[in-house]
Amino acid sequence: MPARLPPKPDFEALELAAIDTADRRTMILALIGNLVFSWSNNESMFIYVLMVLLETDEVSAAIVFATLNTTRARLDLVQRLAKAKIRDKEIAKTLERLIARFNECTRIRNEFNHCMYEVSPRGDITHTHAMKIKESARGLSLGESRPIDEARIEELSRTISALKILNRELWDFLAPLRDCISNNKS
Repeated sequence: MPARLPPKPDFEALELAAIDTADRRTMILALIGNLVFSWSNNESMFIYVLMVLLETDEVSAAIVFATLNTTRARLDLVQRLAKAKIRDKEIAKTLERLIARFNECTRIRNEFNHCMYEVSPRGDITHTHAMKIKESARGLSLGESRPIDEARIEELSRTISALKILNRELWDFLAPLRDCISNNKS
């Protein structure tokens, strides 16, 4: 039995119709771009957290960071080093809260980074279709399809705002973390 393919889009008609929906599409793509930009800057902040925890220079911390090929592996290392090196319970709790907030934003970022975008015949970006395999009693299927409606756009905007705040808090956390690690040697 041959594979049942979805119908091929009428690209010419889609491109002509998409002119009328360009503003909304541009706004959605700008939000997704801001999400990726803000998330990446926050993930990179953990290079400096590693630098402090490993008591090393920026380049060495970046090498360790880049050697681990997933965000989860990088954060696991940060958390393990924190358990080994941080004696101040408040500093440890603050780091855990920062990581938890980053992980929540990561969930939203992953939804928009690892999906197929569904487009209407008018060129509207209407849904994301998760690239996760879903297992149910009926068998396997491609992941959930979610609309990109006003609620979803608001969720994107809130996540971008949360990442901006988180970035500033990570910067503010570095000096107290460094002082805590330095005090361990006293």
